[in-house]
Amino acid sequence: MPRNRRVFSLMLDNRKAKLMESKRRPGRFELSVDGIPQSVVSMTDPTTLEYAYIQHIARAMDAAAEPGAPLFTVHLGAGALTLARYVAATRAGSPQLAVEFEPALYTAVVAALPLPSGTDLRVIFGDARAVADADLPDEKRSSAPSSSVPAVAAAAAESTAIDTDWVDAQFTVVDLWDAAVIRHRVASQEFYRRVAARSAAAGVVAVNLLDGHPFEYSRRQAATLRTVFDHVAVVLDAEPEDDEGPLGNVVIFASDEPLSIVTIPELLGPPRPHMLHDDSLTSWIAEARIMTDADGTDSPDPDDPIWD
Repeated sequence: MPRNRRVFSLMLDNRKAKLMESKRRPGRFELSVDGIPQSVVSMTDPTTLEYAYIQHIARAMDAAAEPGAPLFTVHLGAGALTLARYVAATRAGSPQLAVEFEPALYTAVVAALPLPSGTDLRVIFGDARAVADADLPDEKRSSAPSSSVPAVAAAAAESTAIDTDWVDAQFTVVDLWDAAVIRHRVASQEFYRRVAARSAAAGVVAVNLLDGHPFEYSRRQAATLRTVFDHVAVVLDAEPEDDEGPLGNVVIFASDEPLSIVTIPELLGPPRPHMLHDDSLTSWIAEARIMTDADGTDSPDPDDPIWD
């Protein structure tokens, strides 16, 4: 009799989250929300990464510190903790922090797919923008945070952190999906300035997007990040000039120090994705406007017929 491959199914407000084990690949689990894949985890080998975009981020993580050295990593959006498991496997003892809006989802994921023994991961349950806007140690600002959502929701257990624990991040992954959409309040210049303020001097930020030609949203994001960080590079697997190309992941890396993926481009291959930086990035961005709280848009709807 076939076993039930559904690990859990739960409602998050009006959305359904499901965690399913692969029928053909035991130990491989996919988390989806409203049918949109969010994370894939291999419980047999957490260094096995399913999607190209997440492989690009992992390779950048590999280069962010000496091999095996601890790397303070912040995950904005926890999902099934794919990259947190990767860091724990490749850099034992690394302190990690996750900011997750859905405590019920996080609890269900960790109960179903326990983190490896020795993983040093704490979590802030709350809205990422509100957490980012909270005062840093010794910081006093005259204006109140722009978000009215509490920075930290009540959360149980020893894994709970507070907003002041997010400071001097060496690597930050911004993966803030509301099912299939990124809200503009966590994609604005004001938001990225707060992420930068919470990063170490040489910290790297990786932003995961979904877009397609003419990449209007991604170009605006790149333009915005360039106003905050000294070094920015865009990595995408689709051909940037293919006007019939499909919707796909776009990863933007940013730092105040030169990016390893630019200085050592072979880190990302083979097969090597397209990478835009310096003059090629300037040309690609063209006249794209920066995104601010007052002039921002949500990410493209993947169900829009334009992508068919």
